[in-house]
Amino acid sequence: MSHQEASPELNATTRAQGAAQLIAISDELAELVSRFVRAGHEISLVGGSVRDTMIGRLTQASDLDLTTDAHPEQILQLVDGWADSVWEVGIRFGTVAIRRGDRDLEITTYRAESYQPESRKPEVTFGSSLEGDLSRRDFTVNAMAVRLPSLEFVDRHGGMADLEHGVLRTPITAAESFNDDPLRMMRAARFAAQLGMIVDASVIDAMTQMAERIAIVSPERVRDEFVKILLSPRPRLGLEILCNTGLADHVLPELPALRLEVDEHHRHKDVYEHSLIVLEQAIALEQSHVPTSEPDLVLRLSALLHDIGKPRTRKFESNGGVSFHHHEVVGARMVRKRLQALRFSNQIVDEVAMLTELHLRFHGYGAGAWTDSAVRRYVRDAQDQLTRLHKLTRADCTTRNQKRARSLQRSYDDLEQRIAELSEAEELAAMRPDLDGNQIMEILGIGPGREIGEAYRFLLELRLDQGPLAPAEAAAQLRAWWAAR
Repeated sequence: MSHQEASPELNATTRAQGAAQLIAISDELAELVSRFVRAGHEISLVGGSVRDTMIGRLTQASDLDLTTDAHPEQILQLVDGWADSVWEVGIRFGTVAIRRGDRDLEITTYRAESYQPESRKPEVTFGSSLEGDLSRRDFTVNAMAVRLPSLEFVDRHGGMADLEHGVLRTPITAAESFNDDPLRMMRAARFAAQLGMIVDASVIDAMTQMAERIAIVSPERVRDEFVKILLSPRPRLGLEILCNTGLADHVLPELPALRLEVDEHHRHKDVYEHSLIVLEQAIALEQSHVPTSEPDLVLRLSALLHDIGKPRTRKFESNGGVSFHHHEVVGARMVRKRLQALRFSNQIVDEVAMLTELHLRFHGYGAGAWTDSAVRRYVRDAQDQLTRLHKLTRADCTTRNQKRARSLQRSYDDLEQRIAELSEAEELAAMRPDLDGNQIMEILGIGPGREIGEAYRFLLELRLDQGPLAPAEAAAQLRAWWAAR
């Protein structure tokens, strides 16, 4: 990627819009700023709020970041009566979060943040000047500020020039910055993915040399940065930085492990490259395949990780081929273990593991050879993940053989059409036996107990095999099953 391709759009129109936006923000915050000034305190717009204003990404709903020499207890007093809501969750780190109308704001005391060698949590020391605070920020593009109410632009580290050139650098040396907070190494990958910026060579070098230091950061903070990378416009860019610097070896080792050696005697697809392409194709399907969606974390996680079981299941066959038998089952277990280690919710873990295990199921479909029973079971097994499974399966086609690619797409079109037709006729989404528990007990003349569950499962399998049955037919089949027991 060239600098020109990576640079955010910074033209005269964007600059003018940014200036107008800063004035509007100053007006919006006038009463709050006046409270700080009257109390003898400084307050400035800072960080991502300034950066996003300069590149036209700040919206009316965007959060605002402010910094001040006032300490947290003083901030609480000054916002009392102005803020609609106040949160003190981050107050021990010097941050007070507030809401005013539809706008969320974070007001943070000037600070210097660093980790002790083995600590997972930053040790915060409050600073005394805006310039000192900016020098301890993660990257130069986030180390710009606008003093309020004067609107004086403060840029001591060349953040605007770096923004214009699309380069990510640190205000102090990268090693010092990452020593202060190792999570900044992941933020470098995240900003590259979000803004399309090139990470400066000195930053890449420091990330590579200090990668193992990411281990002291809590899994929750690592997870949050990983999620932001995945949900960005260019996740591939951020993921490649994680892998190339060695950070992924510590936070997501299953991804670089997909770089399997391919030799001339045992040819198979580059699994690492394939996984990144599947991710990109899944992202495209979020908006192009009905039903469309916003950036979908579960779909993107599934696309990236669906083949992580391949390294453990690779087998060289006697005919020179390579097999990965049951990699979807092994991969589902690996997905569950890794996402739990990163403290993802149980729901996300379950959904991604399910999609990983099911991603190969379609390849038994062939040229429409499935029976209606097989289609029903496909829907039943996918449960509420059917839409994502459609998109994941389509994205998983990365063959360069155009004829085969078209054939696979036609087959999946056919499968979706059959699902739609069966759903309309049989209400597949609410698939259940033709008789309920009370009817089962009445027909068999038994009370509640284990046998009711067995009968229910028999009727569900019957429903999957034969489709909906009339109550009399279902009852007859139930009696025959009961008698044969």
